[in-house]
Amino acid sequence: MNPESGRYAGQVSLLRRKSAPVAEDVPETIQPVTPSSGKAFTPGKGRPTPKRTANSRPRAVSAAPGDKKAAKAEMRTKMREERSRAYEGMRRGEEKYLSGRDKGPVRRLVRDLVDSRRNVGSYFLIGALAVLLFSQPQWPQPVRFGANILWLLLIVAILADVFLISRLIRKNVRERFPNAPDKLGGLTFYGVMRSVQFRRMRTPGPQVKIGEKV
Repeated sequence: MNPESGRYAGQVSLLRRKSAPVAEDVPETIQPVTPSSGKAFTPGKGRPTPKRTANSRPRAVSAAPGDKKAAKAEMRTKMREERSRAYEGMRRGEEKYLSGRDKGPVRRLVRDLVDSRRNVGSYFLIGALAVLLFSQPQWPQPVRFGANILWLLLIVAILADVFLISRLIRKNVRERFPNAPDKLGGLTFYGVMRSVQFRRMRTPGPQVKIGEKV
């Protein structure tokens, strides 16, 4: 055997004995996966997402009791002012405040025709109360007879007045609004029902004076 080869083998074995032993139990390191360029990537948080309870939600700051009372009082004041404004507008006959029954130029014409004349129907309630009062048994026979005559005259006068109002409404509507979609029967009834009301209680309020030309 060559002495040089033996010496070389001894040095190699000595180096192997002096080298540190390799740890066999060290776990393999997992390299993080690098996302490919151009794609969104959201890394994990590494812990579970905590559950949100009802107590963890932010609470709205409640207004003070004084502020609530002041807001309610202000709202009531505004609503009262709005109702008052609407009522005054309706009394003046402003179109935007009128109900569907009173809207339109044709209905306004009918109201003006009725309001521009004296109507027997406006005095019907007063006449009916007088007839009821003087037709009681405690009154003498002539008084009760006069009350019955007054009742008959009142009925005849109302029927005649209704006839005149109906003719007046039909004539003016046909002349001024020949293509009006409103039916003449409905317009006549509308005018007659207005004529039996007291002038101050009519709604919308009268916009013309008695005797004024419409």
